[in-house]
Amino acid sequence: MLFIRLVAESLGFAWRALRSNLLRTILSLLGVTIGIFSIIAVLTMVDSLKSNILDSLNFLGSDVIYIHKWPWGNGGDSRDWWKDYIKRPNSSYGEYRFLKETMQHSSIVSIYAESESNTVKAGSNGITKIGVNGVTLDYDKLFEIPVDHGRYLIGPEIEGGRNVVVIGHEVAKALFPKIEDPVGEYVKIKNLRFKVVGVIKREGESFIGFSSKDYSCIIPYDAFRKIFQTGTGRWNEIGSVIGMKGHPDDAGLVELESEARGLLRVKRGLKPGKKDNFSVNRPEAIAKSLDSVFDVLGIAGWIIGGFSMLVGGFGIANIMFVSVKERTPIIGLQKSLGAKNYFILFQFLFESIFLSLIGGLTGLLLVWLLTFAPFGSMKVAMSVSNIILGLGVSSTIGLVAGIVPAAVAARMDPVVAIRAN
Repeated sequence: MLFIRLVAESLGFAWRALRSNLLRTILSLLGVTIGIFSIIAVLTMVDSLKSNILDSLNFLGSDVIYIHKWPWGNGGDSRDWWKDYIKRPNSSYGEYRFLKETMQHSSIVSIYAESESNTVKAGSNGITKIGVNGVTLDYDKLFEIPVDHGRYLIGPEIEGGRNVVVIGHEVAKALFPKIEDPVGEYVKIKNLRFKVVGVIKREGESFIGFSSKDYSCIIPYDAFRKIFQTGTGRWNEIGSVIGMKGHPDDAGLVELESEARGLLRVKRGLKPGKKDNFSVNRPEAIAKSLDSVFDVLGIAGWIIGGFSMLVGGFGIANIMFVSVKERTPIIGLQKSLGAKNYFILFQFLFESIFLSLIGGLTGLLLVWLLTFAPFGSMKVAMSVSNIILGLGVSSTIGLVAGIVPAAVAARMDPVVAIRAN
């Protein structure tokens, strides 16, 4: 009951302080509002940016590792590229067959290659800058390929290297503008005719600029090798990537990565102690390479917001000193009637925290309104953790700003306080 009474009285005093000099209070709370807005806005944008990047990386699959010529993300400085990575051999079809037949800790092994910026034609229509993907079996189990019309490539077509293709939504729209379902039609890639067996469901623009499936074609790997150079050992050939999916019980894909690395070293004849001439990549490596950028943005938000919070804290302390001055006779009367020092102390502390929370809630409201602003393809959302953080920081500022005025009020002599004007 005492706690409820303290809170009720503090809220009443705080509300009267707001109403008695509204302009002064608003100006004093403006620092807290700007500070909370700066901190939570930056953290919200960083969290939303990370979330959108991770969503954009979903096409790389989960529980998957990739054998590639060079590392993804931060793969060393330029000297590494010219001294080491550029000289590495590409993953080959023979290595894929070897791993597929030998691997014990993988549920899926597939190899694929992509040629970018191709022109695809159908009759008098054409579309440029199209990615052509050559794939083997189980490629659709590494990457999600939702088909809108027709079907995905089947085993005999892939194994036989037949001239069949699954085209993206925008490719179908550009090549067959008057045909709703182009399955059964023919397209030309590098002057080689391919029969359309499926159309990929519209995916939309990728947030971080990865090529969308809307502008891609998927053909069998052996058909791909008929029209593009791969596996020749030349520096300018199109590199292939081997993807492997692990078993659910292999936490962190430790066993999968260890076995793949060991077998590939044997296949390539690498002696013990010699460095790998390939890279084992994980999708999360791309996101981790951006963590330092996110950390800097977060620190910048705290620094900018911290100065505003400092100003806001002094503003609230000023309000509380004025409040103590105005209510000095009331404090003396309360103490003369038996009010304990902690009662007076808590009364002013609760009022200070309440005032700071008003500024914090206003800042959070502004951040929430910010989430409705258009940011292109990036979706912005304020998380519950950031809301709790904003309320916690504003409460702490109120506590720190109000502790000295509250202590001054609690230590007043009741006789001297009653006589004060």
